[in-house]
Amino acid sequence: MPETCEFISLNGPDNTGKTTQLRQLAGRWDGFQVLGAIHEHDPAPWKKAAVHDYARWWFEWSTTVELTSLLAIGNAKRAEARKPGRTGLLDRGLPMLMAVAAATCVVKEGLSGREALWTVREIAGPIPAPSETAVLLLPSLDPERSYATTSAREGRPWTGIYPRYQKVLHEILLRQAEEGAYDLVVDCEHLSIADVHERIVEGIGGQLAAEASGEGELR
Repeated sequence: MPETCEFISLNGPDNTGKTTQLRQLAGRWDGFQVLGAIHEHDPAPWKKAAVHDYARWWFEWSTTVELTSLLAIGNAKRAEARKPGRTGLLDRGLPMLMAVAAATCVVKEGLSGREALWTVREIAGPIPAPSETAVLLLPSLDPERSYATTSAREGRPWTGIYPRYQKVLHEILLRQAEEGAYDLVVDCEHLSIADVHERIVEGIGGQLAAEASGEGELR
């Protein structure tokens, strides 16, 4: 991990506990700044996309260039909101946003996961990206069990193209993990919320301790 930590992102598929872990992490140190999701920092294009049918825009009408660019630009604008001397907490960082764009590309255009990741990385390449420590939370290291866990937590059936998109997303996240796209990967299978949080804190604790010295203590 880098010597200084400007941003920490929590990543993972739907229903993995990212929001819960972000909230708990935010309470551990006064030097954190919760920056949340990208649409909060660049709302206009997302509101425009949702005017008619957001799901159809995402999976049918938008191009890979349009969607990927929107995600990467939103990430850059979110980074600009970080106050000097603070460590920004991100709900999904750039690796996760690229996974989302790649999974969408696979289900829309029929590319392989490898081809889709290469495509979206090329599109996002020229757009400034903040330096982040990226944590990936996975319900399981097995893609089928991972998908089964998150879909069961949804509380209602996923329909249409969404089940296939989610399955592809789980596979791409695992591919990214194997490629080293994340600084810390937490296998959440058989772990409680408290156990997952402990793994996160242990994984990034040394860096946070260095950041916190002189600016309050980690709790």
